[in-house]
Amino acid sequence: MANSRDIRLRIKGVKSTRQITKAMQMVATSKMKKAQDAAKCGRPYAMLLADLIVSVADEFEEITHKYFNDRPVRHRGILVIGTDKGLCGALNSNLFRMLSDVDSSAKFVSVGKRATQYLSRTHRDLLADFTLPDKPRYADIKPIIEFLLRSYGDDKIDTIEVLHTGFINTLRQEPELVRLFPLNDLDEMSQKLHERFGVNDHQVPKDNREILIENRNDVLSELGTLYLKQEIHQMVMESQASEHSARMVAMKTATDNAGNLLNDLTLQYNRARQAAITQEILEISASTLSN
Repeated sequence: MANSRDIRLRIKGVKSTRQITKAMQMVATSKMKKAQDAAKCGRPYAMLLADLIVSVADEFEEITHKYFNDRPVRHRGILVIGTDKGLCGALNSNLFRMLSDVDSSAKFVSVGKRATQYLSRTHRDLLADFTLPDKPRYADIKPIIEFLLRSYGDDKIDTIEVLHTGFINTLRQEPELVRLFPLNDLDEMSQKLHERFGVNDHQVPKDNREILIENRNDVLSELGTLYLKQEIHQMVMESQASEHSARMVAMKTATDNAGNLLNDLTLQYNRARQAAITQEILEISASTLSN
């Protein structure tokens, strides 16, 4: 059994660790609520925009715009949204595990230091990397979107896909790989978007009015660009909510484990003290009897 001094030092160390994890839990809890609200507030707009694109596209007999037409896929373009910091459980590990099934011809754009480090370490074709603040605004995300559109327009990549962590609730976050461009199956795109956000198609009102469009390509270009902007912005918000939720849960678990370890060490320390006191009494008694 360890002596009381060693146990006392361990107790001191565990108490310090518990204070740190408790503080990090409180910070993550504060950020988590704001991030969750931001993610949930953007969902209705994302679904409404998808339905608008479907309604407009139905007015065209044939669509020739590059955003909406399928093409041979030589290089998939995948935006990976990770985190800058760790201590968020298995969030990043689950995200990167999905990359193992992606073929080597894919090209990547990363958001977050963890995603950049993983892609570099696994020797993936990394076109660009970006970092975002804790509270990203659209202006912070705009350079990412412009880079993806430029790469897609220059035929460097033949798809625009996003690998991110979808927020379900505080205890559950799941990695998702979503294909955004080309928009070649609009009905399926709209249905999957509603499923992701837990809304059935019949709950969304349909617009049956006739639409007269003069400049088709301009309208389709603007709608496609707007859809990409909104979707990536929404996925960043979902990833932020997932990160803070996962970190809060991880820090709470660490705090609880530190408390349990502290109880065990305290019990160990009391036993060591009792054993030491008993030993001293025995030695004193033996010395008295010998005299």
